[in-house]
Amino acid sequence: MKALLAIVLSVSLSSVTTLGQESNVIQTPAGTQPNVLFIAIDDLRPELGCYGSKIAKSPHIDRLAETGVTFLNAYCQQAVCNPSRASLMTGLRPDTIKVWDLQTNFRTARPQAVTLTQQFMRSGYHAVGIGKIFHNNIQDPASWSEPKLNIADYPFDPDAVYRGSDSIAWIEDRKTDLIAKGDTRRIDRFGKWYLKHVATEQLDIEDDAYFDGAQTSVAIDKLGDLAQQKKPFFLAVGYYRPHLPFNVPSRYWDLYDRDTLPLAENSFLPTNAPVMAVNTAREIRGYTDFKQMPQPHQGTLPEAQARLLKHGYLASVSYIDTQVGRLLDALKQQNLDKNTIVVVWGDHGWKLGEHNSWCKMTNFEIDTRVPLIIRAPNAKENGKSCNRLIEFVDLYPSLCELAGIPLRDELEGQSFVPLLSDRTLPWKSAVFSQFLREGIWVAPDGVTYMGRAIRTQRHRYVEWKKQGSVTVVASELYDLKTDPQENHNIAGSPENNELVDALANQLEAGWKAARPQ
Repeated sequence: MKALLAIVLSVSLSSVTTLGQESNVIQTPAGTQPNVLFIAIDDLRPELGCYGSKIAKSPHIDRLAETGVTFLNAYCQQAVCNPSRASLMTGLRPDTIKVWDLQTNFRTARPQAVTLTQQFMRSGYHAVGIGKIFHNNIQDPASWSEPKLNIADYPFDPDAVYRGSDSIAWIEDRKTDLIAKGDTRRIDRFGKWYLKHVATEQLDIEDDAYFDGAQTSVAIDKLGDLAQQKKPFFLAVGYYRPHLPFNVPSRYWDLYDRDTLPLAENSFLPTNAPVMAVNTAREIRGYTDFKQMPQPHQGTLPEAQARLLKHGYLASVSYIDTQVGRLLDALKQQNLDKNTIVVVWGDHGWKLGEHNSWCKMTNFEIDTRVPLIIRAPNAKENGKSCNRLIEFVDLYPSLCELAGIPLRDELEGQSFVPLLSDRTLPWKSAVFSQFLREGIWVAPDGVTYMGRAIRTQRHRYVEWKKQGSVTVVASELYDLKTDPQENHNIAGSPENNELVDALANQLEAGWKAARPQ
């Protein structure tokens, strides 16, 4: 555990002037601006009690929802880690920052982008990031008052931490084998190996034996430090579970009876959906015990394996829920809860057998709908849920407005602060997501497709085009009133031609036309 804590500390606590931070910081009297506790959770779909889940055990996030606003219809801009996080943190959409994959740094296309935390820092805030806020190996030192300068100690995949002796031995043998073959593809630019083994692990060990527990302890200590300083703070804590592998202490597995867990009702491909609409098994096949998993169009995962994955996912949710509870308790113990905005968000949804698929990486509701809970001090609608359509790009301007920080002109979202006072206000007519489907089984010829989706109160419409082309090669339409699971693509039905044309025009008009009037 000491070694793991050392890694967390080395990437989190280095007090130096931020790279690129401007010197003309606006000085605000201490105590007049709210603090921000910003909690990101990787791969968390709205599988929480406060979102109506009958099986997930999430008492700590649920109690936050009892004192905050729970957004029932919040959506990410792209259902994969790097684009979603880069878009949220810049307040810009994937097409603007040119980030559609896991490799691209948003500063390549927008080197002068001012991130959410940078904007807070310019208004006198002290910003600290612990864990996964941006993507794993795409850190952004300019976004923090205490940048992660010792990035060489930061593991490429801190989510893939194994504690079982068999798994550790397997990884060491694998390293030896790869070295003998001269295969260095699994070594990152800092000389760190990143190897994944099995998709689950359950051991009778302490929470802090894994990265998420250890970094919670660091975050709690840091919270104590921040409570003593005169500046308002923005503390971001990013959790890795419930991202694969589902490695969490056995006590969280014990919360669930695997044999009685309900499996996905729609474990089949949507009828009439184009081939690029459904994701592959690429992510989960990266684990040794799921290498032979069939692609969604080839077969279905055996029930025993499906139950194992669902069990592991739920155990991981409960593990993270406990860590969030620790943070909330620490916030109260430091007497900071009355003047701190608390945000909990998951970067995208996740499939647990729906559409005969697993993981994320589609434009479907199950992948793009996300949990988002905000507790702003004294907000009138705290303790209630809001069903208005909002997007992740809306979070940047909303937090700025709540903190009295100037809004940037280039932002491509809409502050939803008015909804915290009146959740019934007329709001956006639509939200927008997209996904880049590249070079995998759906495109054996190497063609890359971009799918762009519009989600209105009743419908989801998607257009697929070859990347760089203006010609629509496939489309999808789902009626969420009659088909909430999106099992039947009705875009090709003649009686829907007029509706398709209207939604296509709305998609073309884009986010500006969908803003509340």
